[in-house]
Amino acid sequence: MTKWVYDFAEGDASQKNLLGGKGANLAEMTNLGLPVPPGFTLTTEACNSYREDGQQFPSGLLDEVAEHRKQLEERMGRQIGDARDPLLVSVRSGAPFSMPGMMDTVLNVGLNDDSIKGLIRQTSSERFAWDSYRRLLQMFGKTVMGIDGDLFEEVIEEAKDKKGVANDVDLDTKDLEALVKVFKSIIKKQTRRGFPQDPTEQLHLAIEAVFKSWDNKRAQDYRRRNRIADSLGTAVNVQAMVFGNKGDNSGTGVAFTRDPSTGANEPYGDYLANAQGEDVVAGIRNTLKLEEMATVQPGPFKELIGHMGALERHYRDMCDIEFTVEDGKLWLLQTRIGKRTGAAEWIIGFDMDDENLTDADTVARDRLTAGRLEELSKPSIKADLKKSQDPIATGLNASPGAAVGSLVFSAADAVKWAERGEKVVLARRETNPDDYHGMVVSEGILTSAGGTNSHAAVVARGEGISAVCGADALRIDVKAKKLSVGKLTLAEGDPITIDGTDGTVYGEALELEPSPLEAAMGGNKRARKAKLWRAYERFSTIADRERRLRVRANADTPEQARDARIRGAEGIGLCRTEHMFMGSERVEAVRRMIFADSGSDEEQAAYKALLPLQRKDFTGIFKVMDGLPVTVRLLDPPLHEFLPNHVDLEVEVALAESGAKKMGKKKLAQRKELLAKVRELHEANPMLGLRGVRLGIVKPGLYALQVRAIVDAAVSLKKKGLDPRVEIMIPLVATAEELHQMREELEPLADAIVDKAGVELPILFGTMIELPRACMTAGEIAQHADFFSFGTNDLSQTAFGFSRDDIGKFLGLYEERKLVPTNPFVSIDEPGVGRLMQIAVEEAKAAKPDIHLGICGEHGGDPESVWFCERLGLDYVSCSPRRVPTARLAAGQAIMGEAQSSAN
Repeated sequence: MTKWVYDFAEGDASQKNLLGGKGANLAEMTNLGLPVPPGFTLTTEACNSYREDGQQFPSGLLDEVAEHRKQLEERMGRQIGDARDPLLVSVRSGAPFSMPGMMDTVLNVGLNDDSIKGLIRQTSSERFAWDSYRRLLQMFGKTVMGIDGDLFEEVIEEAKDKKGVANDVDLDTKDLEALVKVFKSIIKKQTRRGFPQDPTEQLHLAIEAVFKSWDNKRAQDYRRRNRIADSLGTAVNVQAMVFGNKGDNSGTGVAFTRDPSTGANEPYGDYLANAQGEDVVAGIRNTLKLEEMATVQPGPFKELIGHMGALERHYRDMCDIEFTVEDGKLWLLQTRIGKRTGAAEWIIGFDMDDENLTDADTVARDRLTAGRLEELSKPSIKADLKKSQDPIATGLNASPGAAVGSLVFSAADAVKWAERGEKVVLARRETNPDDYHGMVVSEGILTSAGGTNSHAAVVARGEGISAVCGADALRIDVKAKKLSVGKLTLAEGDPITIDGTDGTVYGEALELEPSPLEAAMGGNKRARKAKLWRAYERFSTIADRERRLRVRANADTPEQARDARIRGAEGIGLCRTEHMFMGSERVEAVRRMIFADSGSDEEQAAYKALLPLQRKDFTGIFKVMDGLPVTVRLLDPPLHEFLPNHVDLEVEVALAESGAKKMGKKKLAQRKELLAKVRELHEANPMLGLRGVRLGIVKPGLYALQVRAIVDAAVSLKKKGLDPRVEIMIPLVATAEELHQMREELEPLADAIVDKAGVELPILFGTMIELPRACMTAGEIAQHADFFSFGTNDLSQTAFGFSRDDIGKFLGLYEERKLVPTNPFVSIDEPGVGRLMQIAVEEAKAAKPDIHLGICGEHGGDPESVWFCERLGLDYVSCSPRRVPTARLAAGQAIMGEAQSSAN
């Protein structure tokens, strides 16, 4: 028989998949003898059974809940709903992986019109009792009964305005009693039923609401973005309530054992006197810094610091702790491994390695998130501007890095502006989980209320977005789409700069500069002494030591190649030659080549003009990458991309012919000739048209030109004592014969140049595998190739029949309805595209065991795709220069993680 419910004393930290992270850690703290209010946990299995059975509780669950409730009541000496001496409980979610604010919580369950009298007798505080009741009604109405939360908030605001006060705590007993009456009428009006007075019904409905919240939109969006499986489900924790809102000798807070923004080894967090937990997260009132708690609650603060140290030593990691002080007594309500910024991951790992709390290999394998490594390259405001410009406001440094963008005031507008390509900063009084979709597309987040553990701060840190919270000098009018401070007013679309590192806000667009890590990579001596750089070197060295996959970069210019090499690239896996044909001088030569008949003098003259330009391009790249392989992809895109847009040209010619636009006869004739060629080259579906190897076949001199330039450049450097390593890649091959014929044409040309120069210069020829047919016939193609490089962007397009340029119009719907597991242009689709790759690898190695295999789509910088490439047995991945460190770390973690799994 399945056990659905566990007492806190029955579990431990290893059971997070069953008890959820919160339940497992509550059990662990209970077993450590820490001051944890007692309670019990409904398992994730119970949640999944509820979801699978049409939202019906599984058989036996409510019986187990009743039994554990009875045990809890006996332990506490009070009963839920008792009119004389009531026990109140909280009902909270707890998924296996932290999902802050994404699911629901209900506090003060068990209060009703009778038990409030007992609570008044129990606490000798009418105000506290009525405040607790109005909180239950408000939370239960919104979370359990589905009522718009703004209806309750508006009533509270009206009550404060009427009394002339700013904060909820300034409302007295009569005010709160009146709110309870109004809240009950709102519930009855909105649901056509009264607030349930039966405490058992309250408890069951609250449990059900938490189960349902696993499938709410914000939770689904969060899981999709953070790649958390929908099948995990959430646990539910029912826990005896302790109250931080009993008066000035009570309070609540959130503490981190180290600074989650900077990684500094010092306690960090918020404390709010006379408040309950949701007040800290909601950002309704501004908080005290954790260290200021020592002045108002010295005893509990000292005890808290002791428990923080004990928990960090026990978990051997930075911990996030929720706590409440009730009448001077400290209670710990939750702990978990604390979320932190990308930079803090490296700093904390570095320090804990030095402190022997962990070891460097464990940090490199388990504590660093490869996908967040790019956060370390976050920009900051230029130092001279930082000194000379006065901020318009200062808030809390909630998530590091500077951000510049246009002001927007709603999540919907953030999405709308971002879809237009605008960089935005989202400004709100405070955010809530419903704003998530707008927050994640913003460059920065700015709030006028809330602390460093408010919803805005937690989401921003988790997503790597710069944020300033609690800038209370700002007046943010969401309806009018305006922000004001003093005499200054900024409207939607106005530029703004925020600095999440120190909490400053500037009413203009300020110039940003690279991060210290970027400076260190550039050779800055001072930056190289900083702890972040030393941490980066220590753990990247371990990843490099362990990894098998080589990491190359996609680079088209000497500058990009130099940047890639600085970041640890071990060659160029994709040098796209089409980018070299841009620019007025080159485009004119390309157009002459396009217009000329194949083999004509005009065509040869165009090639002759392009040859020295191409040779110079390759010389610069080979020189920078001396001693490392460079894979040059011959021209891939359709020729019409080098011509004017045919629609624009049609309109221009039509207007000139009608006299609506003045144009000389000679120029008009030229434009008409150009239009005729554009029409001739126009294709209904150019991505599947005359491009790639097909260009080389139709325009045989084109690829010959490029090969000559490539080999000339390499030979000239070889003669100077350098070591160019050339790989020539023929794109979009679908048949073995295409590659065979192209190689028969191009290889003798390359050999002749090398032989004439009298140098030793091996030149490899290979192809880009980017069509399903190429995957299925890879064994045949491999007989004519020295290497394969998977072009996973085009392979994903042709496998799915998706256009990566248009998929954004429906991808969100597809992900929401689980029609695709994730964006296939971000992570390799393993069941489909991955299976094609696997077939190609197996076929190629069977035909030619020593064939070299890599990947050059942008998937090469995605950690999950890198891990897949390791499992597939590829030799290298290639990605954009800035993602090279990410790929290096991911490749090392793939090996270290596999080794640990085997050892276990």
